[in-house]
Amino acid sequence: MIRSLKTIALLLICYSASAQQVLSLYPESIPNCKVSLKDADKPTLTVYLPPADKATGTAVIIFPGGGYGTIVTHTEGTPIAEAFLKQGIAAIVVKYRLPDADKMRDKSMGPLMDAQQAMKMVRSKASTWNIDPAKIGIIGFSAGGHLASSLGTHFKTSYISNKEGVNLRPDYMVLVYPVISMKAGLTHSGSKTNLLGTAPTPEKLQLFSNEEQVTKDTPPTYLTHSGDDSVVKVDNSIAFYKALQKKGVDAELHLFPKGDHGFVLQLPVDDWMQPIFRFIKSQGF
Repeated sequence: MIRSLKTIALLLICYSASAQQVLSLYPESIPNCKVSLKDADKPTLTVYLPPADKATGTAVIIFPGGGYGTIVTHTEGTPIAEAFLKQGIAAIVVKYRLPDADKMRDKSMGPLMDAQQAMKMVRSKASTWNIDPAKIGIIGFSAGGHLASSLGTHFKTSYISNKEGVNLRPDYMVLVYPVISMKAGLTHSGSKTNLLGTAPTPEKLQLFSNEEQVTKDTPPTYLTHSGDDSVVKVDNSIAFYKALQKKGVDAELHLFPKGDHGFVLQLPVDDWMQPIFRFIKSQGF
C-alpha cells in the first residue's frame, strides 16, 4: 500500500512538471518599450496542457489580478490553471507587463497589448497544443478582470503587430470580481491610477470603461462577484452585465452575498468554479 501511494505521488509530481512550460510572450522585440527589460519584467505564458486522452479541445487564458501594481499568480493563476486542467481544459497563465511610464511609451496600452499577444500566440499554436482555435476563452480576476474585459471589448482594434490577421476575439469570457469601469464612483482607484495615471484624459477614461465598449459581438460572459466586496464594488459586474443584456449578448451573473474581495481564497473551489464549468459547457465549449 505504501509503495502504491509513493508510486502515485511520483506520477503526480511527474505529471505536474510535464504539464507546464514557460514561454516568452514575444519571440522577438517587445513593443511599446522605452528600455530593455530585465528577465523578471518580461511578459510570459505558462502553459498547462491536459493529457491527450483527457483534452476537450477547449482552452482558457488566465489573467491574475493585483491592481495593475503586481500579479498574484500564486492565488489567481496557478491554482486556477490546475482546476481547469482537471476538466480537460488547457490553461495558459499570462504574466503581463505592469503599467510603467518609465518603461513604456504608453503605459495604459502595455497590459492590453500583452493580452492581445497572448490570444494571438495561443490561437497560432492551437494545433500544436491540441486546442480547437474556436474554443479559446479567457478568465480574469480583479484588475486582471479589467484586462480580460478590455481584451473582450477591444479585439477589433489590434494594438500589436498582427500581419497574419489572427482573430483576437475570445470565444468566451469569465470575469471574477472584476474592475470594469474607470469612472469615478465605480472604479477601483488604485487600478485606475496605476493604469492611467493621476490625470487621465476623458478619452482614456471612456476607452477603458469597458461597460461603454460592449457591442453585439462581445463574447458570451460569465460574471461573479460578492455583494460585500469592499475593494471593487459589485456594481462593476452589474454594470457590465446590464451592458451585455442591452446588446443581446449571452451573459450569466452569479452574486455571493458574502466573501468580500478575493473570495477564491475563502470559498470552496467547487462553490464558485462548478457554475463556470457549466456555463462554458452550455456555450458549446
